[in-house]
Amino acid sequence: MSGCRDEDPRIHGIKTKIGVVPNFPKPGIMFQDITPLLLDPKAFKDAVDLFVERYKDKSISVVAGIEARGFIFGPPIALAIGAKFVPLRKPRKLPGEVIFEEYVLEYGSDCLEMHLGAVEPGERVLVVDDLIATGGTLCAAMNLLERVGAVVVECACLIELPDLKGRGRLNGKPLYVLVEYQ
Repeated sequence: MSGCRDEDPRIHGIKTKIGVVPNFPKPGIMFQDITPLLLDPKAFKDAVDLFVERYKDKSISVVAGIEARGFIFGPPIALAIGAKFVPLRKPRKLPGEVIFEEYVLEYGSDCLEMHLGAVEPGERVLVVDDLIATGGTLCAAMNLLERVGAVVVECACLIELPDLKGRGRLNGKPLYVLVEYQ
């Protein structure tokens, strides 16, 4: 499900603050740059507010943010809805005992790690990232969380690239996005 693009005027303001950088980080990739959004306090607040409005009454106990840009949106959402924030990090960034999930993404492979015990069985989780392309990172995050018994309620992303069909890889898990780019 996409954000209320047609009904909410905040969506247009958010979309105008997302830049596109061709051939980054490698040739053929059209990088969606959220830096202009972050530099605009109103647009940034509008994006966070739209997510908070959606999740404030959904009994979410954990917001899991995917490194690195999920760390930008996840904590303010978690604070606003009264949930804890759990970082899902790249390898060797977390001290102590971790569990991990390896995955393939649109321009390579990677791994996500989470502190063991950060999420308890049965906790209701919202997974947050800035963008869904092929869906590999979100799938890895969901797999990691579900392996410890969490219930992934939904995934939330600022941006979706629907041509890359990432939504279809989520095995029917709901996805909420604010803007789509072809």
